[in-house]
Amino acid sequence: MADLLWLEPVGGIAGDMFLAAALDLGVPRAALEAALATLGVPGFRLEVTRKESSGIAGTHLDVRVEGPQPHARALADILALVAASGLSPRAREAAERLFRRIGAAEARVHGVPVEQIHFHEVGAVDSIVDVCGAAVVLDLLGWPRVVAAPPELGKGMVKTAHGFLPVPPPAVLEILRGKPVRPGGPPGEAVTPTGAAILAELCELGEPPAFTPRQVGYGVGTARWPDRPNVLRMTLGAVAEAPVAAEGGGLFELSCNLDDASGQLAARALEEALAAGAVDAWVAPVTMKKGRPGLVVQALAPAAARDAVARALVRETTTLGVRMHPVARLELERGWREVETSYGRVRVKFGVLDGAVVQAQPEHDDCLARAREHGVPLKEVLAAALAAWRAAGA
Repeated sequence: MADLLWLEPVGGIAGDMFLAAALDLGVPRAALEAALATLGVPGFRLEVTRKESSGIAGTHLDVRVEGPQPHARALADILALVAASGLSPRAREAAERLFRRIGAAEARVHGVPVEQIHFHEVGAVDSIVDVCGAAVVLDLLGWPRVVAAPPELGKGMVKTAHGFLPVPPPAVLEILRGKPVRPGGPPGEAVTPTGAAILAELCELGEPPAFTPRQVGYGVGTARWPDRPNVLRMTLGAVAEAPVAAEGGGLFELSCNLDDASGQLAARALEEALAAGAVDAWVAPVTMKKGRPGLVVQALAPAAARDAVARALVRETTTLGVRMHPVARLELERGWREVETSYGRVRVKFGVLDGAVVQAQPEHDDCLARAREHGVPLKEVLAAALAAWRAAGA
């Protein structure tokens, strides 16, 4: 089974609502705060409270800023903060993508080069925390596939550093250019630039596949809408992969050879292939004609996602074509179970063959987070998780 994170912006989405929903879902607050502390941005704290909206109880989060702060920050300044942080490489890369998308949208709206853009609202400490926090949340969740319902953007007017602007603000529409949205919504700014960037850069917008919900969280916003609860619902679940016929009609292996692409391009291609629906993706070094070193980028995709994965490989690499052929595989029934260790809770992924558990492996990202929290080697947390798994007789 593969993890799925399903977002429903019932009342809208903003960065603080995303973090609040994640905490309500069960993301450890201590781990989130520890990661954000590495940003080197002084003078902020997370204030987390319980609130309700239209009878739905959830978590509300405010980023409290104390002391003098810059009036605005250039994109280069913000990217330098992220690059110098202690976030994981994948979280840093995601945060940079979010800020670059916002910067490009602001530049188009104001008709200036992106290098001249100075962020006001988005450059403030609370928005930097929100954007980087969103990347940290997905890191702590093990980078599940994220699907979100197309949002309603709101209506009316909103006051910004540039004066009153129509809702949705121009930057929000630019950020969501090419993405499905729905007109209408509550009388106010339902989707902020930070929320729009999360949807556009970290999510697929549309309907999720059938999945089994495991955890549900509600992030409660500040505004009160007259016609709906102002909540962002976040559901973490598992998607069962369809069984594969012996002749291999249900799965396709896709591959392309590259002799002019960097490892960074290949890594990005893997991420996009997985986001497009691949169940696995990998890169292997090869020697190509005339002795040239090269890379083979490959992915395993269900038939329904085959074309989307192929397009992702073409977009993100220098290839002129993608090979595709059906494959068969023996697939274990899979599941997740949490175990309690002296370092905290850790998920263990297990595989079942003929009714018996034959594989069990602690989730690396969970173990890494616990190791960082307690200042111990990763191998100690891995060993503790396996010991707890065996002690539970799982």
